[in-house]
Amino acid sequence: MTELMTDTLTETGVGFERIATGVIGADTEEDILISQSAINEIHNILENSNVPDGYFLRIGTRGGGCSGMSYVLGFDARIGEEDRVFTSSNLRVAIDAKSLFYMMGVKIDFVDDVQGKGFTFSSPNDSLTCGCHG
Repeated sequence: MTELMTDTLTETGVGFERIATGVIGADTEEDILISQSAINEIHNILENSNVPDGYFLRIGTRGGGCSGMSYVLGFDARIGEEDRVFTSSNLRVAIDAKSLFYMMGVKIDFVDDVQGKGFTFSSPNDSLTCGCHG
């Protein structure tokens, strides 16, 4: 069953907004944090990249290689039966139930520096990997 969570983004006071997962028993350390720069870039992409009206941000995970989980961002117009939908600050985010478990505690940021630009994900649950990026 799709669950709509409203007003789930709250300011953390350090440039990140908090997405409360709504998972029973989870505390605030397990909320998803998204930086204001990531939110701004998502709005920029939505407004300037021919993303059709009605599309929203989908955040998820996928398994792969020895590095374990990979995080994915994309735009989608379809809400699945197992999705959780979070809405606030003019940003609509969908996360499927399986990915939500792996997204708990993740910080999402957007960086633009001399090394390049892109979205970054950091998690307190990330384990050491072999370094092959596979």
